[in-house]
This record gives sequence, C-alpha cells and structure tokens, in this order.
Amino acid sequence: MSNAISTSLTRLLGIRYPIIGAPMFLVSNVEMVVAISEAGGIGTFPALNYRPIEKYRDAIAEMKALTKKPIGVNVIVNKSNTRQNEDIKIALDHGVELFITSLGSPATVIREAHKNGAKVFCDVTNLEHARKVADLGADGLVAVGTGAGGHAGPISPLVLVPWLAREMKIPVVLAGGVAVGSQIAAALSLGAAGVHVGTRFIASTEAGVDLAYKNAVVQSTPEDIVMTTRVSGTPAAVINTDYVKKIGTDLPLALRVLKDHGLTKKYAVPLIHWLGMRSLEQAATSSAGEKPSWKTVWSAGQSVGLVNEIISCREIVENLVAEYHVAVAALPR
Repeated sequence: MSNAISTSLTRLLGIRYPIIGAPMFLVSNVEMVVAISEAGGIGTFPALNYRPIEKYRDAIAEMKALTKKPIGVNVIVNKSNTRQNEDIKIALDHGVELFITSLGSPATVIREAHKNGAKVFCDVTNLEHARKVADLGADGLVAVGTGAGGHAGPISPLVLVPWLAREMKIPVVLAGGVAVGSQIAAALSLGAAGVHVGTRFIASTEAGVDLAYKNAVVQSTPEDIVMTTRVSGTPAAVINTDYVKKIGTDLPLALRVLKDHGLTKKYAVPLIHWLGMRSLEQAATSSAGEKPSWKTVWSAGQSVGLVNEIISCREIVENLVAEYHVAVAALPR
C-alpha cells in the first residue's frame, strides 16, 4: 500500500489514487471504466454513450457486477438531455458513487445523489460557475482548462486550479493535458486534489474505438489539436484532420446568430448541443460520403504529444503513479 497517493479526492471517494478516468463521449465503455477503477483510480463514462436507455441500465449493471470499486457517470444537465432524470435514477438504483455534471445546472443531480450518499463533481471553467455549483451543494469541481479534449476551457490549468483552490472550500480536480505522472505532482502542488485524464485512455487496449483513432492519438502532436464550435456549438478540441480542415471550425452563420441573440439563445443552445451529439453519433457509425466518421473527426486534447503507445488502462494508471513518485523524489529540496 506504500505507493498510494492520499488526497481529499481519494478520501472522499474511497479510491487509492487521485486519478479520474474522464468520461469521453462515444469512447468510454464498460471495459475501460472497470479497468481504471480496479487499478485504483475511478472510471467514469457519459450516460449518453448508451442508447436506448435499456443499454445504459445494462451497462451499469455489468460494471457493478465486474467491480466492487467506485465508478462514476457523467450527466449532461441542460435541456438537450431529455433523459437526465432517468439517467440519475438508474445510476442511483445501481449504487453509482460519483456523478460528474456538464453543460448546465447540476441542482437536480446534487439533490438526488445526496439522498443516496453519492458525490457530485461539476465541470467548471471559471470562478463564477464554481461558486454557483458550490452554492448548490457540489462536492467538488473539475477545473477544465486549456489543453483538455472535448469541451476545453479558455484558462490555463496553471492559473485556473490555484485560483479555484484558493477561493473555494471543496476539492478541485485538474482537467486539461494530463498524460504523465509528473503532471499529477504538478497538479497537487498547485492545490488540486486530483487529475482528470481522458486523451491518454483513448490509446488503450480497452477503448472500443477504431485502431486508426488510437494511432492518431499516438502520432499527433499538440500542434495538431484545434478548437471547433462546428460539432456541438461549444468550443471542442479535436485532431485537425483533413475533414475538419474542410468543414472549418466555426458554426454556420445562421446558428451563430441564433446562439448570440438574447431572444433565441435559450432555445438555440440546446438545439446546437443536440445536433452536435447526433453528429458525433453518426461519426461513430458512418464512413460514407460527406458524413463525419471516426476516420475524420477525432476528439482529443493537447496531451496527444505525451502519448507514445497503446497499452492497457491498468498499465496507464500504474505508469502514472510510478512517474508521479519519481517526479516527487526528483524535485529540488
């Protein structure tokens, strides 16, 4: 037990290492969640990875049958997710220990989760949002900064994490660019209680995505990552493939106008998110014609530059922990 890393995050969730396997839309699956949790971190997945909802229920049941360790579910909490209440109830019925909320108000998730003793961490990109979710009773914050895959924030994690840690009284988890253990040491020194790791786990043997996607993560550099609003309306980090170059990185003009207008914004934003999820779903299953496919639209963060091989999720966690201890031991005294 000597290599365990104790922080407020590990104590809160009852895990060995302060490593959250980030929930990745269309990437995270049963095998990944179980492997990360069994290795001592906590595996999580987006509820909307499984449709119809019966498949979601079956996936959670399978995870809970395969591991007694804590697992987590990511719930989209804006109006585009009409399944939100069912997603929460099914997760709680199966004893899920952690919820991570994104893109909206977590009030309902927090209220229901706390009835069961489950914890809720909320994605935030600034102090204003952090204060709002803390006032609602959030147990922790996922500070999403620059460099993250998917919906990345605009502030450097080097600034965002100590800023939130100084101002807030709940644990802060660093999200954005983490793929090696020395970055865990850096995150904890900044005041983080743990790290949120996504891109590194795409290049894992358990990830159910096409081998070409995994190889793209291994072969790409940080300079190959671009931010696009084209897919979901919210800035998202993707590998700059030929297809992304072709379609551009901005929303079509009509949707931009609707999104920015005060009278239509509250209707346009959920619509854009819904269209984005539909687009990404098609990307997972279609490679014909002009449709996006896994060969052309790949979500990833800047940490692709630190990923050099495809290995198991357990090996990834073990490497992160070993590298963390080496980094701490090598720090100047």
